[in-house]
Amino acid sequence: MKKKTWIEAAVNGAWTRAKQPCIPLSPDEIIAEAIACGRAGASIVHYHAYDPETGQQTPSVDVNTYIIESIKSVIDLIVYPAISPISAAQAVSPEAGELRYATSRILGERGLMEWMVVDPGSVNMHSTLSRDGASGPQGYVYINTEATLSVAMELSKKFGIRPSYAIYEPGFIRWGTLLAKKYAVKRPIYRFMFSDQFTFGAPVQEFALEAYVRMLKLEMPEAEWMVSGLGVDISPLIKATIRLGGHIRVGLEDSHLGSTESSWKSVERVVSAVEKVGGNIATALDVRNSLAT
Repeated sequence: MKKKTWIEAAVNGAWTRAKQPCIPLSPDEIIAEAIACGRAGASIVHYHAYDPETGQQTPSVDVNTYIIESIKSVIDLIVYPAISPISAAQAVSPEAGELRYATSRILGERGLMEWMVVDPGSVNMHSTLSRDGASGPQGYVYINTEATLSVAMELSKKFGIRPSYAIYEPGFIRWGTLLAKKYAVKRPIYRFMFSDQFTFGAPVQEFALEAYVRMLKLEMPEAEWMVSGLGVDISPLIKATIRLGGHIRVGLEDSHLGSTESSWKSVERVVSAVEKVGGNIATALDVRNSLAT
């Protein structure tokens, strides 16, 4: 039977409307966008919860519970939230793991977490250099220590949550695989991160995708993988992704900053592109069944 392609919709991200003006912000906006993405063909939805009054991210357990339960009451989707935002100073503190995964722990206890963000490594996050070589706006370091990731792995094992890895750099594949084996968690999903607007990772070209796929085959050959990124249009990789047996993530978290295309419209566009090259679109049940083998 021909392999089906998963479509994940990342509906908003951590950008706030200052950098991504069209993102859904309130819980009801996020719910409506997630449902629209599911009806357009997505089987997986990822979101960041916001406080509408401040316009900033919130780790509120009640808000996340409301969003997840409301989406699932209307449509069957794999829905997973962001991890709690913490400062760079907190990220290197002994309590970093508990701070970052506090909300995930309670949602796991409530049986609301199918997948969970686990980014196996640290990376410099900086906007791309301009053509004349002058640097862009000041970047930052996204920090995930081994102590932090051990908390994530323990929660994943305890509650049977599937780790969703963002692979910002090739070494993330190696460390992520070692962590998964060490803690005997469910087989992770590996998302290869591309960008047009940031300096991490690789350019949106087939040679880079093929290198990531070949490296993953060496480390965990049975693993499922996706193409995604931040500040990116992954359309040039769709045909190669289907040929190589991968899956696709789109949405306003991943799109070029300032994008005016809604997440559900991005899903609709990608579904059409996948079908044009002979691919079939997976439902949430298809995704769960393929991971059960």
